[in-house]
Amino acid sequence: MVFFFALGASAFGQSFEGSVSGGTSHISSGNLGSGYSLDSGVRLTFRMTLNTREHLGYEFGYAYNRSHLDGQGFSGEGMGIHQGFGDVLLYATPQEARVRPFVAGGLNFSNFVPPGQSAQYGQGSTKFGINYGGGVKFKVTGPWQLRFDVRQFNTGKPFDLGGSGRLLQNEFSVGVSYTL
Repeated sequence: MVFFFALGASAFGQSFEGSVSGGTSHISSGNLGSGYSLDSGVRLTFRMTLNTREHLGYEFGYAYNRSHLDGQGFSGEGMGIHQGFGDVLLYATPQEARVRPFVAGGLNFSNFVPPGQSAQYGQGSTKFGINYGGGVKFKVTGPWQLRFDVRQFNTGKPFDLGGSGRLLQNEFSVGVSYTL
């Protein structure tokens, strides 16, 4: 399916990128209310980007974040955060450029899965939000690129524990991309 999608994109003068990135997920103000808090952790992200114009692209992706939940009577319990997102990318340089800085913004959902539960069975707390940030892509050789991303995911706090405000999760990642 990816082959046919990429083939269709090239027929219309578009380029397709598939990438994988790793990095950190820094959670600022992880207070969830009622004595519970969420700390920073690691992040693995998969992205598909369709560059439709010289300075415009669309990116869709999935990220898995591993964090820790602290609460009353326990500390450091492993917890997963699954995220799906769709963003618009605006590039500062044309597609042929070796260095392509960009800004990104869009919508996302985050599924917070507490210790002992599974997203596979519909467990967890899903919150919707926005994300924004930027990055830079470097052409290395042939179809290969190196990319750096910095983004902030702004969602509601999970589990309805009475915490006020928004949960801000910052992504700092580095990855590789393959362009068709």
